[in-house]
Amino acid sequence: MDTNILLESGTNELEVLEFTIAGNHYGINVAKVREILPMTGITPIPNSHPCIEGIFMPRETIITVINLGKALGFPESADRKNNMLIVTNFNNLNIAFDVDQVLGIHRVSWEDIVKPDATVNAPGAGIATGIIKKLESLIIVLDFERIVEEICPDTSLKMSELKELGERERNEIPIIVAEDSPMLQKLVKDALLQAGYTNLHIYSNGQEAWDRLQELKKNNGIEYGVRCVITDIEMPQMDGHRLVRLIRSDEALKHLPIIVFSSLINEDMKRKGERLGADAQISKPEIINLVACIDNLVQGLEERQEEA
Repeated sequence: MDTNILLESGTNELEVLEFTIAGNHYGINVAKVREILPMTGITPIPNSHPCIEGIFMPRETIITVINLGKALGFPESADRKNNMLIVTNFNNLNIAFDVDQVLGIHRVSWEDIVKPDATVNAPGAGIATGIIKKLESLIIVLDFERIVEEICPDTSLKMSELKELGERERNEIPIIVAEDSPMLQKLVKDALLQAGYTNLHIYSNGQEAWDRLQELKKNNGIEYGVRCVITDIEMPQMDGHRLVRLIRSDEALKHLPIIVFSSLINEDMKRKGERLGADAQISKPEIINLVACIDNLVQGLEERQEEA
């Protein structure tokens, strides 16, 4: 099976690994996938969450196994000997997901991924990030971060760390945030407000953020409308890498500080982000590092402008 994930940076494309559970078709961004393994011996962990099957250790790395069918609410199959393990890495975690079958990889544009509406994703509870129509079937791209967070709440944004910042002055510099998850939109907004950043403009994908930047440019409002851009990578319509590429290619916008805040910050993604011109790349649980990056980048921008 072709598991090449070295897509050209900023093309607004991704590769989706298609798999099945209980006859239903689901997908995961290949950028999250380390390898695919046949079902192997798994050591149960006493008193663990019901969806955690246990652990196994390929190549000296201990990996937790989650029964994805059970996490999605399906009854457990009696015959699971032919199941597969999708071994992933995101949010600095190594986790394997037990699935029925792995079918293949599809290369698609983020423009072709439909964002689920409120009839599919209940507010604050949905675990579908997108829908892909492939031939006669629909592939539901799952929010694996949300699934893991519900099983292991400690993997979410570490909001308690913000207490270490102490009292901070109110800062009204305008910040644009591109993030498709409503839950993470709220968490990031709450965190930045707590850190003193009060002038926040949050958009659901890179395309919406880009449209806003173009509007500001057209109305000569760049300096007043945005001083920093924070973007996720995985988003429908336009992903974060494409947004970074467009900003850095625009003469009026290229000076803006850009922070990539994503669960996909691994070595490969860091190299891609650096090539595109991101100023900083922070893994999503590390909210206090995000605040520190904003502080440093905004201060640096202000100092350069004063010198100019």
